[in-house]
Amino acid sequence: MRNLTQEEIGILTSHGCIADKWNQIQVADDFAPDHIYQTEFSGTICLGKFDKVFTLPGGVTRHSGLRNVHLHNVSVGDNSLIENVQNYIANYDIGSDTFISNANMILTDCRSTFGNGTEVSVLNETGGREVSINNKLTAQLAYIMALYRHHPLLKERIKALVDFYSNKHASTMGSIGNHVVIINTCYIKNVNIGDYAYLCGVSRLNNGTINSKKEAPVSIGHNVICDDFIIQSGSEVTDGATLSRCYVGQACILGHGYSASDSLFFSNCQGENGEACALFAGPFTVTHHKSTLLIAGMFSFMNAGSGSNQSNHMYKLGPIHQGTLERGAKTSSDSYILWPSKVGAFSLVMGRHVTHSDTSNLPFSYLIEQQNTTYLVPGVNLRSVGTIRDAQKWPKRDKRTDPNRLDCVNYNLLSPYTIQKMFKGRQILNDLQTASGQLSDIYSYQSAKIKNSALKQGIKYYEIAITKFLGNSVIKRLEGIHFQSDEEIRERLKPDTAIGSGEWVDIAGLIAPKSEIDTLIEQIENGTVNKLKDINAAFQQMHQNYYTYEWTWAYEKLQEFFGLQADQITAADIITIVEKWKEAVIGLDKMVYEDAKKEFSLASMTGFGADGTKIEKEQDFEQVRGDFDTNPFVTAVLEHIKTKDALGSELIERLKPLVH
Repeated sequence: MRNLTQEEIGILTSHGCIADKWNQIQVADDFAPDHIYQTEFSGTICLGKFDKVFTLPGGVTRHSGLRNVHLHNVSVGDNSLIENVQNYIANYDIGSDTFISNANMILTDCRSTFGNGTEVSVLNETGGREVSINNKLTAQLAYIMALYRHHPLLKERIKALVDFYSNKHASTMGSIGNHVVIINTCYIKNVNIGDYAYLCGVSRLNNGTINSKKEAPVSIGHNVICDDFIIQSGSEVTDGATLSRCYVGQACILGHGYSASDSLFFSNCQGENGEACALFAGPFTVTHHKSTLLIAGMFSFMNAGSGSNQSNHMYKLGPIHQGTLERGAKTSSDSYILWPSKVGAFSLVMGRHVTHSDTSNLPFSYLIEQQNTTYLVPGVNLRSVGTIRDAQKWPKRDKRTDPNRLDCVNYNLLSPYTIQKMFKGRQILNDLQTASGQLSDIYSYQSAKIKNSALKQGIKYYEIAITKFLGNSVIKRLEGIHFQSDEEIRERLKPDTAIGSGEWVDIAGLIAPKSEIDTLIEQIENGTVNKLKDINAAFQQMHQNYYTYEWTWAYEKLQEFFGLQADQITAADIITIVEKWKEAVIGLDKMVYEDAKKEFSLASMTGFGADGTKIEKEQDFEQVRGDFDTNPFVTAVLEHIKTKDALGSELIERLKPLVH
């Protein structure tokens, strides 16, 4: 960099430019003043060259440079354009190839952490579960910050790490990266903006960070207001969304007037039209509808029906209550839950529920309201075509393009986490039957009612799913190996590690052994792990080792469920397991197939074939929805039956020579 020459100062003056002190302006060696007009300089200024021409939508061109702007303590990289700023830009480092046009004010007015360290009162509006948001926050880190309050030292240690990180990155200078577009914006204060961000028509951004990058740009749209926030790569906040004390994870979409306060949204969440307060939205939490309120709840892989809402206030000690819908739970239109409540994984909530049920050990259930009473139908969602479709769509809908994926996301429908609950659920249902008698019409559990037929079916569904999971694990473990003896089979079945035994947990999308989470917590508390990046790396390692740990757990449960002993397992035992597995998998697929067929029934054709005959109705339906036999999902189910049948048969044939 160099000082301006007298000739350059003369040209700038002739272009209507003024400066407090021309000698405080530093420029690039190949700087030329030709494209700088009506610009006021104050404080320390650094300018690059201005050679580039921007081509705008519609074919309009703009040459890089400075026009109609007041810059105070600003550096501008090469080939950027800043024009028509009504007030000023103060205390900012602006990158190269950036386009800023028709802005009101962009400033940093103090030593700022740019949203890092902001405390979000998630789950409990009155406080007590604050999460300090930061650029390195993941769903897993936020989970233990919010929920592991029974570890006070853990809370203090993580808070100290976040404060250290926030102070380390604090500055009196804001930054706007390279290839950024900022047009028609009103007010930006104390905000760091990453590369390739696109801001158009924004009303107000105050105290935050936009972690945009080339691989995953961030878009902020018209009439958006964000205060005390962090927005991660690949996300869109548009169309009048209003955020206050919020964290927006990677590849999220918030728009259509969505409003949120004190809420966390992790990867691939979508929020439109409705509102959120004190929300912990784990990966793939989706709400699209007006009059839908998500408040003081923890969700993941969740879809909220129109008009869904919850209450966290009993008008006694304030809005202190919270609730959880475990992974994959859904709510129907106009559903209501009175917190505190806990709904099991992959369950469906219909109607209004005010009895504080805890169905966490009865996953894949329906909660249905009839005459102000909560009825529970255990396990029925295992046969639902919707459940299978959801499990297939989530990996396809992961829109993260950032090579550094922050959140650990396990998509498995059946895992040690859900299967352990089915073991408990099966025991609960059997105990209810024993306690109240097999002939009881209604059984009571956790303020909910279970009908006799639903209880018996629930036991059956859970046993099918357990058999399917354990069979899957065995087949995968023995895949592609030709065994010469039962001893070789037993040796192969032995786990590679002791890790995985015991209880498993779902840490906001990460499914892992609780023992590993406990170990990490101990390491944070004793200072062995003392950086945010190292905490996240530990979660990533658990995620990468999932299948190794899963087999340790499955191996133990295999022996328990099928009544085997590790040192006595034979090829004949494996064949028996695989036969039961085939029966379970094919039986479950047939239930899903029959459930899908309902979508093509005559009743589903109501409203089709306007003004026509029955034949025209069917033809209209087929043109819009397709034919049942050629439906992609239906054909996939049929293909799955064939594939699994062949897979089981192949292993059986491989082991038959060892059976005496």
